[in-house]
Amino acid sequence: MIDIDSVMNAAPVIPVLVVDDVAHARPLAEALVAGGLPVLEVTLRTPHALEVIAEMAKVRGAIVGAGTVITAGDLAAALAAGAQFIVSPGITAALGSAARTSGVPFLPGVASASDIIRAQEMGFTRLKFFPAVAAGGLPMLRALAAPFAGVRFCPTGGISPENAPAWLAEPAVACVGGSWIAKRGETDWAAIETRARAAAALRR
Repeated sequence: MIDIDSVMNAAPVIPVLVVDDVAHARPLAEALVAGGLPVLEVTLRTPHALEVIAEMAKVRGAIVGAGTVITAGDLAAALAAGAQFIVSPGITAALGSAARTSGVPFLPGVASASDIIRAQEMGFTRLKFFPAVAAGGLPMLRALAAPFAGVRFCPTGGISPENAPAWLAEPAVACVGGSWIAKRGETDWAAIETRARAAAALRR
């Protein structure tokens, strides 16, 4: 099993994907991997998300995870579908315990100092800063990062091609999550691959 640092360091951007049609799963994953973004976060926001994870996991080079994981049951279902890492918008004792027990790389969401302390108490120091822009943007991240020197973040929520470079320039930021690379329902695989290549070339 890979670890969370390997997930976060694989590419500067983790595409955050909402996929309604299972038939789109493999060509979408192939386009993103070909563009240099192997880490794919499939959000559990659609009825077919688990099937999408299972299909994407068949694509050579893809590291497929589940996002919007809220309960221990969500986590178990995602792992059964083939998810290699788990992302949550927040953190609870039950979810943190389930992640620790499973050993899966886990990226819990935080938006405050209390959230970070809670995550650290559970043994997690690699965190999703969410919703990044709405929670205060770069000034808030800098303020939170200062007293938590060992923590690294993946800001997600409001990240765009225009502001991603500024986020990635922050020492505490390992990568960012973004939904701009593959829009919901889009099937222009060539355009997606082009955007993926541009995202993969971002410096950090």
